[in-house]
Amino acid sequence: MKHFTLEPGMRSSIGGAFYPTGYSMVMFPSAEDADRIGHRLIEKGMSGDEVYLLPAQTVLAEIAPTAKTSDNPLPSAGTDAATVRAYTELARDGHTGLLVRTRDGAAAERLMELVRTVPYSIAQRYRTLVIEDL
Repeated sequence: MKHFTLEPGMRSSIGGAFYPTGYSMVMFPSAEDADRIGHRLIEKGMSGDEVYLLPAQTVLAEIAPTAKTSDNPLPSAGTDAATVRAYTELARDGHTGLLVRTRDGAAAERLMELVRTVPYSIAQRYRTLVIEDL
């Protein structure tokens, strides 16, 4: 798995909130489950460069601040900032994130087949102009 660093392309062009188009973000109550699912994805053929493990501290340090800037000077018209706030609340409760490259619906479904084997808190797929519940 790759170390996560927020890249400019992972932010919305309007407001700057976290919006990694072409990826899915899943939050897990258990860091062990998130790590296990990430490794299983790689075992099943996904590139380790397309899977990021995000401990709660990383979500709070890298992703949470993007919601604060996205509502300035006006509130976000979309749900991107609200989604970031949901990740922030979960991270404050110790949840761990897994950010996975999902280029299409089939890749997202393969991800969710593994994710559904353990408890998870939220799963969102980022497409152009749409954040999809998984």
